[in-house]
Amino acid sequence: MTDPIRISFAREVLNLRLDAILPVRPMTVRIVESKRYVRIATSVRQIGIVEPLAVTVADRNGRHMLLDGHLRLHALREASVESAPCIVADDDEAFTYNKRVNRLATVQEHYMITRALDRGVPAAMIAAALGMDETLVARRRTMLDRISSDTVEILKDKHVNAVVFDILRKLKPEKQFAAAEMMAAMNNFTASYARAILAATRQCDLAKPDQPKKILGVTPEQMARMERELETLNADFRARDSNFGDDVLELVLSSRYLKRLIGNDKVASYITSRHPEIMSQFQAIVDATSLDAS
Repeated sequence: MTDPIRISFAREVLNLRLDAILPVRPMTVRIVESKRYVRIATSVRQIGIVEPLAVTVADRNGRHMLLDGHLRLHALREASVESAPCIVADDDEAFTYNKRVNRLATVQEHYMITRALDRGVPAAMIAAALGMDETLVARRRTMLDRISSDTVEILKDKHVNAVVFDILRKLKPEKQFAAAEMMAAMNNFTASYARAILAATRQCDLAKPDQPKKILGVTPEQMARMERELETLNADFRARDSNFGDDVLELVLSSRYLKRLIGNDKVASYITSRHPEIMSQFQAIVDATSLDAS
């Protein structure tokens, strides 16, 4: 019989004094001046704490070590708040729980802002809570206008620069999808990479093909060369993507067979004495696939 799953936190949320909470890392000037901290500090001032701090069980002096929420704790202290809601962990491991949290993706943030606006929440209040300019709230609401549903499906859980959607909007729907696929394959969702894809896209594949592309710092000759290279890259990508599954299956089966083959002392001795170069190649294949599996 398997052991029951144990909850790692106390069930109740405690309201603890901030002077009884000890952070495990210092706040630097760089962190305090970062956009992320400014957004959290603004949210704390406007609506308070949404996610409780995570702390350890109190020591003999009644103090708790802070496991997660260093930015929130610093923002609360800057706002002269005396106490905050906390969840108490049974384990005293001083690692950050941020690694276990899936942060809000750009598309999800768009849906959240749109839903809030539709329910009558003022744009100024949303902007203050998120630590952004009020004009950006309006832009986020229309961020997915003229973006194909297939493209949104690829990017829905990715952290994408919002400017990327302005660039994708200049492409036809099928090319938006192809561009999103390339960005996902490269794990690169920056605006500069999206502009490079736009520069390499043929004129006829633009949403407005009658309007010439204008990419700062790229000449028409360079764009023509990039278009040809992108077509070749897309063809290679499609070909490799269609054969990838079969190739991996064949590699795994072959490596298992080679592992058993060279595991036979007599066979290994024969190949080593007569064809050492083949033996080294066999061993390299087995080692590579074993590393991938581990």
